[in-house]
Order: sequence, then C-alpha cells, then structure tokens
Amino acid sequence: MKIYTVGGAVRDALLGLPVKDHDHVVVGATPEQMLRRGFRPVGKDFPVFLHPATQEEYALARTERKTAPGYRGFVFHAAPDVTLEDDLVRRDLTINAIARDEDGALTDPFGGVDDIRNKVFRHVSDAFGEDPVRVLRLARFAARFGDFKVAPATMELMRAMVAQGEVDALVAERVWQEVAKGLMEAQPSRMLTVLQDCGALARILPELTVNQHLLQVVDRAASENHELCVRFAVLMLAVPVAKINILSERLRVPNDCRELAVMAAREQAAISSALALSAEELVRLCERCDGLRKPQRFVQLLQAVECDARVRQVGAFPQSGWLQAVLAAVRGVDAGALALSCAQEPKRIPGVIHAARVEAVINVISNTERP
Repeated sequence: MKIYTVGGAVRDALLGLPVKDHDHVVVGATPEQMLRRGFRPVGKDFPVFLHPATQEEYALARTERKTAPGYRGFVFHAAPDVTLEDDLVRRDLTINAIARDEDGALTDPFGGVDDIRNKVFRHVSDAFGEDPVRVLRLARFAARFGDFKVAPATMELMRAMVAQGEVDALVAERVWQEVAKGLMEAQPSRMLTVLQDCGALARILPELTVNQHLLQVVDRAASENHELCVRFAVLMLAVPVAKINILSERLRVPNDCRELAVMAAREQAAISSALALSAEELVRLCERCDGLRKPQRFVQLLQAVECDARVRQVGAFPQSGWLQAVLAAVRGVDAGALALSCAQEPKRIPGVIHAARVEAVINVISNTERP
C-alpha cells in the first residue's frame, strides 16, 4: 500500500497558494485493508474513505469506463493492481493530475508541472470528453486562475463535446453548483468567456447575452466581495424578469438568489432615479421591495444596482446611501401603535400607516440635502 496526495492540494502548493483540502489516492490496497486501519467508508460509486484522525478523503486508485451520456454514466473499477498512472490518466486537467508521495516526491506523467509554469489548462486525455462537468470545471478554474489560458486542443475538444450534445445531458443541480462556484471566484467574467467560446453558455444559460459591460460588472461584484445572491443578481440585471424566473426554475436556483435577481432587474430604473423620486414614490419602492421586513436584502439590492451603475459611470453612487436613509425613516414608523389607534376602524390601518411613512420621508427630504 502506498499513499499519495493528489489534485488541488498539489496544484495549489506548486502555485504558492494556501492549501485548503487534501485529497489522497491509495495504491495497492483493498477496502478490507482500509477498514482494518480504521478508515470509514463514505463512497457510494467507488471506495472512498475518511481518515480516522484528520477526516480527509482517501480514495482507492481506480479506472473508469463510460457507459451512458452525461456525467453519471460511468462504471468504476478499484483494485490493488490499478497503478497510480492508471488513476491519474482519468483526471481532467494536467495541473490536477500530479501526485506527491509521503516523502514529497512528485509523479507527473502528463506534464502538469510545466503547464502550471506556463499557465495552461490542458486536458490529460480524450477521457476528458466523456464527462461534460469538466467543461464547467475548466471554466470555473479560469475564473479562479485569471492568467491561465485554455490550450487550443482542449478548447476544440470542449467545442466537440458541446456539438455532440454532452453538455445537454448535465443535470440542473450540477450546472448551478458549478456556475455558483464560478461566480464566487476572483474573476467570474473568465468563466463566462470560456463557456461562450466553447459554445456551452448558449446551452446552459441561453437567456444570457454576454457583452463587455456584463463582464466588467460581474468582476466588479467579485472585487467588492459581494455574496452569491448579489453576484447572481448582477449577472441577471439585463435579463427580463420572466426569463430570470424560467432560468431559475430550470437550474433550481436558491430562492434568495432568484428573488434578489428578479427584484434588481425590476427595480433597477427606480433605484437609479431615486434622487428624483417623491416621498410617495420612495415609500412605495421600500414597500414593494419588502425593505421593512428584510432590510439586509434591500442593501443587497442596492449593491447589485450600484455595481452596474459604477461600471457605467465613474464616481459615487449616492442613491445607495440616500435610499438607506429613506428606508431607516420608513422603518422608524411605529406601525403597531398606529394600528392600535385605528382599532375601531381597522380598514383605515393600511392607509394611516402608509401616510405616516410618507410623512417620515418628507421630513427626511426637508431636513437632509439630497446628494
């Protein structure tokens, strides 16, 4: 039995980046031997075990054979006679197909070290073309490692995979998972451009039109370290609300992301013109966006619109601070006390509360110089 560290841990160490997770391959072992050493089995499709002390993953060296379209159509074979090279050849990119033994020596049969040095994404073998998730993973890696380029042969292989319908076999949850991870990387625009260049973007996000402005806006959201829901809302700003709902339903986008994206697309114009709105219009905007119950989401809404506005124009976005001051005034109205005062005439309650909110905003407007 011999144990190797593989994949991202080796790659990131060679790049001088912090290593977050360690994955290991075990060569020459059986499941029974792993169990005797105290490892806990967790793999369903192939033998993967958790280390009894570190809880890190240890997978038996394995080979795989494609049996059906999509990324689930594989049969795996794990046995003591599977070599390290047999295991590494099934991996996606050369930079992820480097192994390090317990003494620190590297095994690099496919030139991954050179590709790290030259900043190239290159597929290990034609087996790359059997798993459409790898198209999404490569695009996500492009968003993380912004100075890496896709090898021409790898791009051609991805285009062929798209043409053959492999990407169409991806399940919605996996598409969203990879897109969400890519949006949370440092340069998500690169994920979009890679997916567009190979033709996959039109298959997985047909509602989206990529242009230079969109690329700049999603990168700005990343540079400001916004949360996922804000980054998704930024991505969807130019998409019609009906199509945002269709896309979100298809990919099973989480509700917080979907709701913020719809709201941002719907209210972008109103927020951008906030400095010219009347007190009545400002209160209706706050109510319409449910800012009284969810003030933090209202802030996220402003963040998404501000990212777009700051790319369009150099300078501040005073609408954000102004609308937060307005919302504070609206939320400062004691709706409970007003409701009690109208207990004998309950039908008047909504109108009385709304009028009080408008009056509060009028006071803000009167006592504050608009930006």
